[in-house]
Amino acid sequence: MNMGERLRELRLKRNISQEEVARHIGITRSAYSHYEINNRQPVYETLMKLAAFFDVSLDYIIGGVGSNQTADESAGPDSREIMRLLQDMNHEQRKQSISLMHGLLNGNARSKDSGLA
Repeated sequence: MNMGERLRELRLKRNISQEEVARHIGITRSAYSHYEINNRQPVYETLMKLAAFFDVSLDYIIGGVGSNQTADESAGPDSREIMRLLQDMNHEQRKQSISLMHGLLNGNARSKDSGLA
């Protein structure tokens, strides 16, 4: 799926007009229409506004295989909690935590000895 098709799909999924999208991101309806029919490519700033407006990744907008879900939607509650904890750690703590998680997945002796497996 190309970028124009992706933009159209996102817009229709939300049942909004080209005019509404254009107004929200600060361009003309005509300009936005050209994006949907692949006559023009938006500049980087406009791409960022579109991704934010539709709440999807930039990769997804440009036709990549990225998710059309936000990180919070695709992750379960446990994953979100892990991300919050990792964000509060310093670099060394993150390295140790990631190493421990790999150990848990691989079932190595370190994770078993720690009583976490």
